Amino acid sequence: MALKFSGMGYQTFVLDYSCSPTGAEYPTALTQALASIKYIRENAEEWHIDPKKITIMGFSAGGHLAANVSVDHENEAVLKALGAKKNECRPDACVLCYPVISSGKWAHRGSIDNLMGSKKSEELQEHLSLENRVNADTPPTFLWHTWADGSVPVQNTLLYALALKDKNVTAEVHIFPFGGHGLSLANAETSYPAGIEIQDDCTIWPELADRFLREVTEER
Repeated sequence: MALKFSGMGYQTFVLDYSCSPTGAEYPTALTQALASIKYIRENAEEWHIDPKKITIMGFSAGGHLAANVSVDHENEAVLKALGAKKNECRPDACVLCYPVISSGKWAHRGSIDNLMGSKKSEELQEHLSLENRVNADTPPTFLWHTWADGSVPVQNTLLYALALKDKNVTAEVHIFPFGGHGLSLANAETSYPAGIEIQDDCTIWPELADRFLREVTEER
């Protein structure tokens, strides 16, 4: 994915964040993601990056992390630990691809349980249902999912989209009718085994996301 968007004219970075079963429970990954945004902004001039046009992208459980950053980029405890100031860790836009969002009825239970780990509680579980934590400062967001996703229900994207609308946050949402979970580019390049999960209708999503990102970041 980084190579795809690099070829479209973006500077791209891949965050190798910590996750289960290595004992990396919430908010370890959130802290790492926020720190990465801060680090990129601090080096923006050297790396020829516009510090006002930083986008975070996530897929599936990584989509939950990207959305978590989007709704919780002012987490006081994390910012204090990072020595960061308000908005230093805020992404300017977000791309969510078949994301895990909810910890409620439509949850991908394995992702939520892994994230909580030994800290599992009703309070934390509710906190991780991100459709309930969208706010007016959540960045413009592009989402896509498939209606037929049998792993992470499409309701995750729908719930987040409705929450964005409720808070008047700019968004673009695409629901494709066919295709399973984890399509990536949905073409032969990312198909494994060969010929499995190629969905031609979904292959347009990077171009749609590109157009959205250029529109919303120009507005800023």
